Parts: sequence; C-alpha cells; structure tokens
Amino acid sequence: MTDALLNIKGVTRSFAAGDQQLTVLNDINLQIMRGEMIAIIGASGSGKSTLMNILGCLDKPSQGSYFINGKDTSAMDEDDLAALRREYFGFIFQRYHLLSDLSAVGNVEVPALYANEAQNTRQDKAKKLLSRLGLSDRLDHKPAQLSGGQQQRVSVARALVNGGDVILADEPTGALDSSSGAEMMKLLRELHADGHTIIIVTHDPEIAAFADRIIEIKDGEIIGDTSNASSQEPNYPKLATQQGLHQKADVNKGMNWSRYFAALKMSLIAMSNHRLRTFLTMLGIIIGIASVVSVVALGAGSQQQILDNISSMGTNTIEIKPGTGRGDRRSARVRSLTADDATALSNLPFVDSATPTVRANVAIRYSSETVSGSIQGVGTEYFRVRGYSLAQGQFFGEDSIESLEQVAVIDSNTEQELFADGDALGSVIFLGRLPVRVIGVTQALDSVSSSSDELNIWLPYTTVSGRIFRQNYVDDITVRISDNVDSDVAEQGIIDLIAMRHETVDFFTINTDTIRQNITKTSETMTLLISAIAFISLLVGGIGVMNIMLVSVTERTREIGIRMAVGARQTDIMRQFLIEAVLVCFCGGALGIGLAYLVGEVFQYSNSEFEMIYSSTSIIAAFACSTVIGIVFGFLPARNAARLNPVDALSRD
Repeated sequence: MTDALLNIKGVTRSFAAGDQQLTVLNDINLQIMRGEMIAIIGASGSGKSTLMNILGCLDKPSQGSYFINGKDTSAMDEDDLAALRREYFGFIFQRYHLLSDLSAVGNVEVPALYANEAQNTRQDKAKKLLSRLGLSDRLDHKPAQLSGGQQQRVSVARALVNGGDVILADEPTGALDSSSGAEMMKLLRELHADGHTIIIVTHDPEIAAFADRIIEIKDGEIIGDTSNASSQEPNYPKLATQQGLHQKADVNKGMNWSRYFAALKMSLIAMSNHRLRTFLTMLGIIIGIASVVSVVALGAGSQQQILDNISSMGTNTIEIKPGTGRGDRRSARVRSLTADDATALSNLPFVDSATPTVRANVAIRYSSETVSGSIQGVGTEYFRVRGYSLAQGQFFGEDSIESLEQVAVIDSNTEQELFADGDALGSVIFLGRLPVRVIGVTQALDSVSSSSDELNIWLPYTTVSGRIFRQNYVDDITVRISDNVDSDVAEQGIIDLIAMRHETVDFFTINTDTIRQNITKTSETMTLLISAIAFISLLVGGIGVMNIMLVSVTERTREIGIRMAVGARQTDIMRQFLIEAVLVCFCGGALGIGLAYLVGEVFQYSNSEFEMIYSSTSIIAAFACSTVIGIVFGFLPARNAARLNPVDALSRD
C-alpha cells in the first residue's frame, strides 16, 4: 500500500469546560489513502465532526500528530494551514455556508480569489463548474434565490474550483429532500470516480453505504474500520492538480493586487447590502469632518471680516512723527517732514496710500455757535488711510490741494453740534478768522485711534499750512500698508526711505497694526480651540466606527468562518475589514465635506455679508484624518476578525 495521503497519529482533542477538560477525541489513529471514498459514521456527540475539522485543518489537535502528504501540520503557521484548506481541501457543509451577499459565481470563485487566480480565469472556472452541475441558468442568483439542492451544488462547485483533492462533506444530504440527497450522493460518486478523495461525515448508515470504507466512531474513539470494496486497492486515477505539498503551497506566495481590488469590491457590496448600518457607522465621521471643515472655514471667514473691518478703520497704518520718540522735547523744533516725503512713500509697492497731516486747534464758529475742535490739514488720501466714507457731499481733490482752496469736510459730530437742521453742505464756517465752505460730511466711524465724541474738520493741508500757519513742513505722515504685507517689514522699508531722504534719523514711527495682529492671533486661537473641540467629536466618531465595526465582526462571524474555511489567510480577513473601515471613514469624510459646503451655502444665503472661507489644506487634512481614523480604529476589529477560530466562527449563527 502506498504512503497515506492523510495520516493521524495519537490525536486527542480536548476543550475547556469550566475548571475541567472535556475530551472529544481520544487517541485517534487513522490513515486515509489518496482516492479513497470514506464515510465517518457515528451518533451526535461522538466526535465525528471534530475529527473532520482536524482533517480539514479547521481545527488543531490538543495532542498527537497530523500529517498531510508526509508533512507535519503542527509545524505550520495559520497561513500555511489556510493554504492547505485552499489548495488541498474542498468543504461541502450541511448548512451550505454560502455568502449571502454574493451570487453563485461569486461564491464559487472565492477560494480561487484567495489563491491569486486572475479574475477572468476564476470566473470562467466558476461558470464551467456551475454549468457542469446543472446551474448554468442560476449563475447570477444569490443563495436566497436558490433551492436547497441548488445551494448544495454551489458549495460543491466551490469545493472543486481549486482542484479539491480531498472533498470533506459534512452531512451532505442532511438539509436536502430524498431526491436532492440521491443526486448529491451520485455527484460525490462521480467526483470519486474522477480521482477525488471523498470523506463523508454522517450519522445515516444508508449514506455511509455509498462509501468504500466506513470508519465508525463512538465517544471519541474509533470502534470500527470496515471496507465495502475488494481488499485489493483500486487503481484510482491521479488528478492533474495533485502535486507535492511544497509545490502546491508555493504557487500563491507573493503580492497580488487583484486581492486588494477584490476585497474593495466585496467591501462595497457589504456596505451596499447593509446601508443603514453603514450610514450609522459613518455618521460620527460625517459630523466630525463637517464640524472641523466648517469651523476652519467659519474662523477664516470671521478673521477676514474682522481684518477688513479693522482695515476700514485705519488700524493697519504706520505714523511717521518728528523727533526721536514720544518723550522727545525737541520734536516740536524738528521741521524736516514734508509733503514730498508722503508723495515718495506713496510710491512704495507695499504702501496702499499715504497722507501728510498739519494740525491746529482753533475756535470753530457758525452763526451764533462757537465750539472748540481739531482742525487737520490732510492730503486727498487721508480718508482712505483712516477708513472714512461719505454720508453727504464729496471729498476735496488734488486741485483743491494745489489752489489752497478754502473747503472743508466735517464729521457727523461737528454736523450735529453746529447744524441742528442737518443741512451742512454749502454752509460757510469760520476756523479762527478763516472762512471755509463745507463740501462733505463723513459717516460716523468707531475708530480705535480717535475719540467718538471729538469734533473733526479736515481741510487741504496746503490751506492750513499756507493760510493759517504759513509753514512748509507737516506735523506727521500717516501711511496705510497693503493688507498682504507684513507690517514690520513695511515699517523698516519706510524708515530706510525717510532716513535716506533726510540723511539722518530725525523721526520715529508708530505702528498701529499691533491691534490687527492681536485680533488675528485671538481669532486664530479661537479657531484652534473650536477646531480642537470639533476634533474631539471626530475622535468620538472614530470610536463609534470601531464599536460598530466590532459589532459587525460579531454579526459576520459566520462569514469570516466561511472565508477561512475556503482558504482565506489572516491577512486576507484583516485586509477585508480594514478596507471596509477605511471606506466607511473615507466616504464619511467626503459626505462631511459636502455637508460643510452645504452649511456654508445656507449660511451665506441667510447672511450675505458674511462668507465662510474654505481651506484646501483643511479639506485635504480632513480626508487624511478620516483615512487615518479608518486605519487606526478599524485595526482592532480587523485583528479580532483575523484571529477568530474557523471552527468557532462557522458554528455561529
């Protein structure tokens, strides 16, 4: 007799039962030759299913040795055992154990998928096998659309798709009617005639009678080993797929991207067939990503609006004053600042506008009203520098500067003080002894640089210098910096230019952009704070993904067992669940970003003055974050799924 294909020596299998050990198999010795058709028979609880699980590498013995083609399985790791299940064994289960989400072809090609078969090749093999078994018109039907006999034939085709040298049939007719049962046994005899080694586990003597050899087991021990055939070993045909163990196991080593694409496809199918669970899983991610992106956009929009408002108030300005500092007593005697300096500064590329200023405190008189106020001689750019806008009339222009025109623009406080009827335009007021005509009234401005109850009147600086003081210098120059320029850099550029023009540093600068910078920092801090809160919600969403994925592993334990039984490696199972977790988080991230944009549209529709500014950086970070969350929080469920025992997983409902 040739060497045994399957050889069990002194195998014992025990299970923990509380503080004791329950022995299901006790010192089993069994040899099975290539091409035999064997029936393992016994009553329920006799240990026959446990023996089949050990034969099919679904379970490991507690003691003893199991050899396949002379190779000791105890020295093999989980992936090697998966390779044996995938390459040598085909399982036909009593309860069929088909994947409900896949079609008949999809179920049959699963073992070939884990064997790295090309997609076209495995689909062709699956279709041919199903057609051979009379299911050519049921290729795209899912298990729920097939009868019991048809489902069993699908499981037979799945057992054969990788060759199936050894077919392990667990109560193959137990769930079938008598007619379908007879067809199944006929099919097994045909497979036996083709050279497959058939091992049938049954409690029915009539089914066992189809076998050439009957192994009877009772209370975990073999009590009978009889033959129905001639004592001479039949000359069984050798299958073309039967090779040495090492040759076969090495075929499928290495990287194959088709498994990744197939896992992606199966993940999409699983997500599609469990839409509610998938949506609930990604809901936390959707809310978290939408919160982060919306908060960043809201912060950027708020910051921009605040900065625009600050800019309109003239706070992004630099003032140039004579002397060496605020406490310089000689500053009043320094008369080197001129209107030409302001003109030179306005030509700098980072300067938005510049204006000279000449100040005077005089009595302001209109009709019988006399008040004290601030008279400022300014350039045409002054109102832009300080952020003033008109309520009535107009500003004076360059022609007024050149002609020393006696015209004035007053603020709303002056109008209220001098003109009770509100009709200031065209009126003549006296500034000391100088009569001037009012041509404009500015809107009220809440400026950080001036008091809200101060009376202000602005004239062309040439008018004040030539007609009131008769001087050729100015008191100070105010420069407005462009919004996209660093104020410190701009300040240094201004100092360099004026120092070069004066050939000495007889001036000092006051940078009022500090307020703008402080508000920018404050808004950034608030955005960071709110983003941190939003990130916490994202973290909670990730924990929700992990929890629901853990529940999903529990719900899909039988599916995991089926995949392991047909040869899935631990890495295959982990890849499957990791891809699902990443897909859930990635799709949740995409939906979250869409929700953030929707919030922005609603916000803009309800408040047209405010705009949320979306950052591509935050969007990319959101996608990256959702992917990382899928990997991090999907790892534990995926690892738990990969570590399941195939036998335990198959026994779950």
